[in-house]
Amino acid sequence: MKHFAYLLTTLVYALTCSARAVGNARLMPRAGSLEQVTGYGDNPTDVDMYIYVPNNLASSPAIVVAIHYCTGTAQAYYTGTPYAQLAEQHGFIVIYPETPYDDRCWDVSSQATLTHNGGGNSNSIANMVTWTISKYNADSSKVFVTGTSSGAMMTNVMAATYPELFAAGTAYSGVPAGCFLSAANQVDAWNSTCAQGQSITTPEHWADVVKGMYPGYSGSRPKMQIYHGSTDATLYPQNYQETCKQWAGVFGYDYDSPQSEQQDTPEANYVTTNWGPNVQGVYANGVGHSVPVHGDADMKWFGFV
Repeated sequence: MKHFAYLLTTLVYALTCSARAVGNARLMPRAGSLEQVTGYGDNPTDVDMYIYVPNNLASSPAIVVAIHYCTGTAQAYYTGTPYAQLAEQHGFIVIYPETPYDDRCWDVSSQATLTHNGGGNSNSIANMVTWTISKYNADSSKVFVTGTSSGAMMTNVMAATYPELFAAGTAYSGVPAGCFLSAANQVDAWNSTCAQGQSITTPEHWADVVKGMYPGYSGSRPKMQIYHGSTDATLYPQNYQETCKQWAGVFGYDYDSPQSEQQDTPEANYVTTNWGPNVQGVYANGVGHSVPVHGDADMKWFGFV
């Protein structure tokens, strides 16, 4: 009888452990599809987190944060960009944040989001990154950020507010970090002066704007690649110049003396300018809003190829 009781206890314990294992497995997102993650940590502005974990997941994988445009969603950016397919090739995880606002834009105007650990959208996105690093034993030295339009604005903001998290960023048709700052400290505010390319200043001043978002930070900063179209009528082309000024200023490059300029790169009518190893601009002549995502070029910039 004692032997039977022991076997019964052992069986119950084994079944309990198995059930817990299954339950824990169900808590983790399924591989090969876009999955929502809840409870990823402090989420002060109710930003939704979606994630794509590839079937071909690398050990200690890299992470790409891909941020949608105004009117967009995580699903739209997942289906409309090549990052999920590229994740299968290179084994990295893609995080797709989704904004909580009705216009589907990002808050790049309030002091909260423009401050390290300030409690804004940027804070929520940063917590998605740290959750993913922890859950998947991801390589914290290989975390990248990219986005289009409002997502490009947030890309620049993430690089400014959380430089310790990212190794590189690519911004498609955005504005400099801090350019949309609202004098009234409004959340998710539109700034016509910036959008129309009238916020013009020096590389040094733009660099000070970045450094002011994380006072006292003296560590490494992500290298930045900036795309913009010459006929952009939403975020005027001057924003290309100002964003390149900003990051050239951050890295101490002479904006007026770029190191190289390549015509018809990465495709016809595009001009690629390098100010140094950490700042590259890609100006798309004849292209409006927004410049199409160049996934293979992103992979090169991020160091996957």
